[in-house]
Amino acid sequence: MRWYALVATMFCASLQAQGDAVAPVGIDPVSSSYLLKLTGGLILVVAIIFLLAWLLKKMNFNQQSQQGLIQIVSALSIGTRDRILLVQVGEEQILLGLTPGRIEKLHSLANPIEFSATIDSKPSFASKLNSLMGEGDKQ
Repeated sequence: MRWYALVATMFCASLQAQGDAVAPVGIDPVSSSYLLKLTGGLILVVAIIFLLAWLLKKMNFNQQSQQGLIQIVSALSIGTRDRILLVQVGEEQILLGLTPGRIEKLHSLANPIEFSATIDSKPSFASKLNSLMGEGDKQ
């Protein structure tokens, strides 16, 4: 125990000696250079946070079936938080209703609907915009 006390005393004495030898440097917190550095640092940190959020969204860490046995064939939003999904499990297709607190089986299809997995079910923004602009010209 005496050894720890001796080391702690020597450490405190060396810090005191360093404090006496070096003159304290004052930073003016209102100077323009300090505020510029502070603002630049804050903008950099916020930009890094947004970049990481964007990367996480692009990497799509959603858990998915490893062998693709369960697929969402189609989805339809029927409200702000309610959806209807057509899900294929193996060879069977099931129509599901999704609400925030519940998933309910609506119907099992006797004859599965054929679909092409290569066709993107979500139209691009450009195609949606073109269709809206085309509808505006007809009126």
